[in-house]
Amino acid sequence: MRARLLPRFWLVPFLALWLAGCGFRLQTPGDLPEGMRTAHVSATDLLTPFAVELRRGLERAGLEVLPSEQGADVVIRVRRDRTGRRVLSVSARNTPQEFEIWYAVDYSIERPGSDPVVAPPLELTRNFTFDERLLLAKNHEEALLRDAMARDLADLVVRRLQAL
Repeated sequence: MRARLLPRFWLVPFLALWLAGCGFRLQTPGDLPEGMRTAHVSATDLLTPFAVELRRGLERAGLEVLPSEQGADVVIRVRRDRTGRRVLSVSARNTPQEFEIWYAVDYSIERPGSDPVVAPPLELTRNFTFDERLLLAKNHEEALLRDAMARDLADLVVRRLQAL
């Protein structure tokens, strides 16, 4: 019985060394600039998927998200937060078969005592197939893709903050 357990015992340390040797490491939030401890997100609608994910991303990075600009070390102004979809292909019966959904964000970063950083607009797109027989499932898939794009865009903004 002990002879069968011995190879399993060495498997875990071997895998740990192999992962460390290949350069694998868990994703960390990264380092923010010195003196950046609090943030405020200014948007016309704070309940969009992007605004919600941006606040979560800032908190994961170690920033305290304030409800107002008072006392914030950095203010992120979301000027445009839009999403939509376009038809990519249709069937012979003229029904949509494939859609492209997009999520676009314009924002600027302001720090007290410095000029605002107007970042270039960010836009992500995803394609997905559509089947009218699976309407509820495809609507759910579209919502999941939209939320994932919002999370990816928020991560891009947080990385931009880390580069300041």
